[in-house]
Amino acid sequence: MMTAGRTRSTRSQPARSATTDSPWADVDLDELKLSPEVAWYLEDRGYPVPDCPPLIKTPEPRDFPGARFDPARVDKVIAAFRQLRHTKGRFAGQRFDPDCWQVAYMIAPVAGWVHRSIDSGKWVRIITIAYFDMPRKNGKTTTAAGWGIYLTAADDEFGAQVVAAATTKEQAGFVFEPIRQLVNKSPGLKRHLRALKHRITHAASGSYFQPIANAGDAQHGADIHGGIVDELHLHKDMVLIEALETGTGSREQPLIIYITTADAGRRHTPYDEKRQLIEKLARGVLKRATTYGVVFAAEKTDDPFAVSTWKKANPGLGISPTMRFMVEAAEKAKDSPAELARFLRLHLGIRTKQETRYLDVDHWDVNASIVIPERLKGRECYGGLDLGSTSDLTALLWVFPNDDGTFDLLARHWAPEDSIAALDERTAGAASGWVKQGWLTTTPGNVTDYDFIEAQIGRDRDEFLVKEIAFDRWNSQQLINNLISDGAPMITMGQGFASMSAPTKDLQRLIRVGAQVDDQGVPVKPIVRHGGNPLLRWEIDNFAVVMDPAGNVKPDKANAGDKIDGVVALIMAISRAIAAREAAATSAYDDDEGEGLMVV
Repeated sequence: MMTAGRTRSTRSQPARSATTDSPWADVDLDELKLSPEVAWYLEDRGYPVPDCPPLIKTPEPRDFPGARFDPARVDKVIAAFRQLRHTKGRFAGQRFDPDCWQVAYMIAPVAGWVHRSIDSGKWVRIITIAYFDMPRKNGKTTTAAGWGIYLTAADDEFGAQVVAAATTKEQAGFVFEPIRQLVNKSPGLKRHLRALKHRITHAASGSYFQPIANAGDAQHGADIHGGIVDELHLHKDMVLIEALETGTGSREQPLIIYITTADAGRRHTPYDEKRQLIEKLARGVLKRATTYGVVFAAEKTDDPFAVSTWKKANPGLGISPTMRFMVEAAEKAKDSPAELARFLRLHLGIRTKQETRYLDVDHWDVNASIVIPERLKGRECYGGLDLGSTSDLTALLWVFPNDDGTFDLLARHWAPEDSIAALDERTAGAASGWVKQGWLTTTPGNVTDYDFIEAQIGRDRDEFLVKEIAFDRWNSQQLINNLISDGAPMITMGQGFASMSAPTKDLQRLIRVGAQVDDQGVPVKPIVRHGGNPLLRWEIDNFAVVMDPAGNVKPDKANAGDKIDGVVALIMAISRAIAAREAAATSAYDDDEGEGLMVV
C-alpha cells in the first residue's frame, strides 16, 4: 500500500506519508507499477493517481550505485513539454500539459534518476536508453517532440546533436516535420529556437535537432547527445540503431528514445530484439540500469471489444484516441479477420500480423518434440526441394511418416557464404548462429554451389529409404537433371493453387491438432515433430498465403515476412507423404473388398 511503500526518501526531498483523505492513501504501488519516488513526485505536484499501468515496465535504477531521484530534473522536462502547443484537432493552439500517466511512466523515471558522473563529478541521468511501446493515437509524436526539444535546448548540453532517425528520408521527414511545426506554432519556443526546413537550431548552446535516414548520417560527427527513433518496427536491420547508440560515446548523459507501436510478431528483427530485451529486464532475467522501457498493451486473453481492454492498452483513451475512434475501429474488426488482426496490433498493442496468420508459431512450438537423425536411418521418407534463388536460401525437407499418423521432419538448408552478413542483418545476427549450430550449411562464394546439395541428397539416399523427392518444375536446373540421371525418384510439383492448396491446408490442420496440451501444459501428441529447428521456425513465422475467391490457398513469397523456402519444401514433402499414405489405404481397402469372392 502507499503508506507502507513510501518510507524511502528521494534523497533530495524527504519522504512523506499520504494523509488519510488523500487519493494516494490506499494506493498499491506494485499494482500500478510505480516506484515510491515517482509516486511521491506525482502526489507532491498534485497529479491524480494514474489508472492505466503499463502491461510491461522495467525496474527503475533505484539501486544503481549513488542513485538519487531529483524532482527538479523532472520539473524541468515537464516545463519544456509545456512550451509546446497542439497543432491539430480540437486542442489546436492549446498548451501541451503531460497527463499523469505520461509523467508517471515516460518522463519522471527517465528524467528523475541521476548519479554523479565518474568523469566530471556532475549529476547526470542514469538512463541512456528509453523504450516506449504503445498503440496508435496515444500522443507518441508529441512525446517525441517534447523530448527532442528538451534534449536540444534545455538539457544544459552545449553543441548537442539530436536526431530524429528513420529508415528512409521520407519516413524521417514524417517524424521531423510535426516537431518542426510544433516549434513554429509554440510562442515560447520561437524565441529560442529556429525551425529551418531540415533542422531546428538553438543558437545559445550551439545545438541542433535534425532528421537522419541512414547510418552514414548518424556516424557523421559521431557525437550524438540525443536520438528519437520513431516506429522501430519499420527498421529492417540494426545498422542505423547501432550507429546511434555507439555515437553517444563522448556525451555524459546521452538519451536514445525508441517510440513505437507493436510489430507483426516477427522474430529476429530490430523491434523483436529491443522488445525481448525490455521483457527480460522487466522479468528480472537481465539487469541493465541504463535501459528503461514500458509497453502499454492488452493481453491476448482479454476481450478485444471490451472498453476495459481498450483502456488497458490506451492510457489516453477518451482524449486521444477518442472513444468514437475506438468504437469505429472495433466495428470494422468484427467484420473481417484481417481487420481484427490490424485492430489487435495497432490499437491494442498485441503483436500479430496485419494479415490473418495462417500458421500459428505457438502451435508450431508445441509440436517441436525430439527428432534424432541417427534414429531415422533406414526409415521411409519423402522429400521436398525448394531451390529458391542461387544467392539466398535453398531448402530440402525430409518427412518421415510414422504408423500412428505423426511425422518426423529433417530440414536441410544451404546459403552462399557471402550472403550470411546480409542474412544476419535480417535476423538480428541469428544466421551466423544457425551456421555454427549446424542448422544452415554455407557454400563458398556468392551463389549456392548445387554440388553440395547433390552430394547431400546422395548421402541421404544411402541413409534413408527415399520414396519421392518433389520439386518445382519451373526450377528444373542442372541439379535436377543430375539427380534424375543418378536414379533419384524426382517428382515435379507445381506451385499453383491446384497443387499447393490441399497440402498447405493439411499442414495447418496437422500443426493445430498437434498443439493440444494436457492440464499441465504438456503436449498430448505432437504431430509434426521438427526438433525445434530455429531456422525452420523463423520461416514458419514469416509464412504467408494468398487466397483465391474459391478459398484455395498457396504460399505467398512476395508478401511473406522474409524467406519461406523451408516451409514450401515441407508442404511439397508432406503432400507426397500423405498421398502415399492415402494410396496405401485405398489399396488395402481394395484388397479387403476381394476377400472370399470367387474370381471368374
